[in-house]
Amino acid sequence: MKEIRVGIIGFGTVGSGLAQTLYEQKERLTQKTGAVVVLARVADINIKCLPNHLQGTVLTADANDIFNDPSIHIVVELIGGIEPARSFILKAISKGKHVVTANKALLSIHGREIFAAAVANGVEVGFEASVGGGIPVIKSLKESLVANRIEAIQGIMNGTANYILTQMTDHGTPFAEVLKDAQQKGFAEADPTYDVEGIDTAHKLAILMTIAYGLHVKFDDITVEGISGIRPIDIDFAREFGCRIKLLAISRNHGDHVEARVHPTMVPVDHMLANINGAFNAIQFTGDTVGDVLLYGLGAGMMPTGSAVAADVVDIGRNILSGSINRVPALSYLPEYIGEPTITPMSRLTCPYYFRVTALDQPGVLSTISGIFGKYSISIQSVIQKGRQDDEPVHIVFRTHLASEEAVEKAIGEIDALPFCTDTTIKIRVLVDEK
Repeated sequence: MKEIRVGIIGFGTVGSGLAQTLYEQKERLTQKTGAVVVLARVADINIKCLPNHLQGTVLTADANDIFNDPSIHIVVELIGGIEPARSFILKAISKGKHVVTANKALLSIHGREIFAAAVANGVEVGFEASVGGGIPVIKSLKESLVANRIEAIQGIMNGTANYILTQMTDHGTPFAEVLKDAQQKGFAEADPTYDVEGIDTAHKLAILMTIAYGLHVKFDDITVEGISGIRPIDIDFAREFGCRIKLLAISRNHGDHVEARVHPTMVPVDHMLANINGAFNAIQFTGDTVGDVLLYGLGAGMMPTGSAVAADVVDIGRNILSGSINRVPALSYLPEYIGEPTITPMSRLTCPYYFRVTALDQPGVLSTISGIFGKYSISIQSVIQKGRQDDEPVHIVFRTHLASEEAVEKAIGEIDALPFCTDTTIKIRVLVDEK
């Protein structure tokens, strides 16, 4: 029987999950492909031996052993980061080998170079696991929704941030305490910056926007804000307004320009995304033909991500067997039709806002702040002021009607400069669905 031979670079959580998937599902994959998927080599500098069920697999500390093995069809890069991952992928491509990766950071920065190299060398790049872990997001977008003009993308794309916000919402626990708990449970990295500051989410959004719109969107095109400034009091006020706070990736297609932003967002409780909790992800696409489509599941983890990587291996293996390499373009659009994006300036954004102003409880404070909002044509929907305790500053919360980001930034600048304001104003945008 024919074989599809695979080499893995990086045998950490995802690499071992892929190996376990290929082993446990070997018979099923053979029945579905007509070939045996063989894990031929594993390259990793940190492990000394492979699990007992991989005795037929060669372990090496040198990735070149995989590149130089003419029998290997597919190289799976699972070391993460930018270098040496970028060099490894480009070398594999130059050797005529197909590549599978889960490396969203690399693709959001150097994807254009990598996909161009793959086209030039007649090989494929699979990257299903780069967004949404085990959720079939990439395949759905570039194949199932191929007949749609994608009008919008919005979603929860980082399980760590969503877990933290869920714990804060359900238990009122401060951010720092929940983060420590998440690290102890393995939900958060020792350095959680990429997760909690929205960077990981922005990497994923860049990839999805490129496929959805046929534009070379990069990480640097995206406005990014994280959740480290969110406090339990903001969660409580959100509840009073009938909302939950989520870290959302949001993009809307305006034809001649596209929005690209990641930030904490107040989501009305009757919206589907408000009810995605714990470490789960959910990505919603809006197509002009299909309407709204929501994909939901575990966005990370050994086996869910291993499942997505295995799917790419099988897809490419099927194409090898049928002689149909690059039947589906990696980015859905043919390379010659992928253009440069015009990103909507954040100053042009309009939406309702939540503001939490911390100020001394003095006569005239509320009227002064309201006057500044009025100066910039920011219409206030409601105001809540919590009572003072022991001469401490008070929190004054404003909920606005639609306002422009440009006006909001100017107003906040003036408010924070007032002598009776004791802390930086917290601003959270409120989700409005554009139909």
